[in-house]
Amino acid sequence: MERNVINTDLSGKVAVVTGAGGVLCSAFAKVLARAGAKVALLDLNFDSANKFAEEIVEEGGVAKAYACNVLDKDICYSVADQVLQDFGPCDILLNGAGGNNPRATTDKEYYELGDLDGDTKSFFDLEKSGVEFVFNLNFIGTLIPTQAFARQMVGRPGCNILNISSMNAYTPLTKIPAYSGAKAAISNFTAWLAVHFSHVGIRCNAIAPGFFSTKQNAALLFNPDGSPTARTGKILAATPMGRFGDSEKELAGAVLFLLNNDAASFITGVTLPIDGGFSAYSGV
Repeated sequence: MERNVINTDLSGKVAVVTGAGGVLCSAFAKVLARAGAKVALLDLNFDSANKFAEEIVEEGGVAKAYACNVLDKDICYSVADQVLQDFGPCDILLNGAGGNNPRATTDKEYYELGDLDGDTKSFFDLEKSGVEFVFNLNFIGTLIPTQAFARQMVGRPGCNILNISSMNAYTPLTKIPAYSGAKAAISNFTAWLAVHFSHVGIRCNAIAPGFFSTKQNAALLFNPDGSPTARTGKILAATPMGRFGDSEKELAGAVLFLLNNDAASFITGVTLPIDGGFSAYSGV
């Protein structure tokens, strides 16, 4: 089985990954499995999570998929009990479920006179249900799984919770106010959890990915002919390293570092940017 470039040994650890049917979190699940962890892949879409679990098993790892709605407390607690029976108590919880929704997104970056009565979806047209969906999926969808699985961590030194924040948490991106606000809440919640669980052996941190090009967002970043969109031009102009991140390689190191109980044993409550300098650049 392929090994990790970071010397983090998770042998014997039980890792739970929510949102594991998606692009990034399935990659995280594979990274944890390659480091030796037994991985539970949780997703509302069982078939997608199961596909990636099977790929991990084919590589020689240990993994199992579970259907889970991270917004349903009863389901999360039931899945936590199933994971406990299958693998043992959870040592690592990676809260990766999240996302945005068009109902909570404006059409334009700037509000202009006349937008209110036009066909443009402006700030005033955002749907309450859409904003609630985005905030709940990202924030409540982190809180409930943490309640379900942290019960198995309390009093067991060396356990870790790793949340997924975003560069939106530092500086909100245009058009997506609900997603930006929800990710800011994740960073704040991570710090709160770190303090709350500091006496019972649990470290809590987060990563804040910048801009990574994946199959999932390719249509937003590139035109059909392969040329960059206008938004891509803005992104790269604001990223000092001048490129997108590689989700296969450049997130794995940060994840493994923060979960390494030797290298990162005194790190808790931080949100680590992985952004090519985006958060450091003032634009001038």
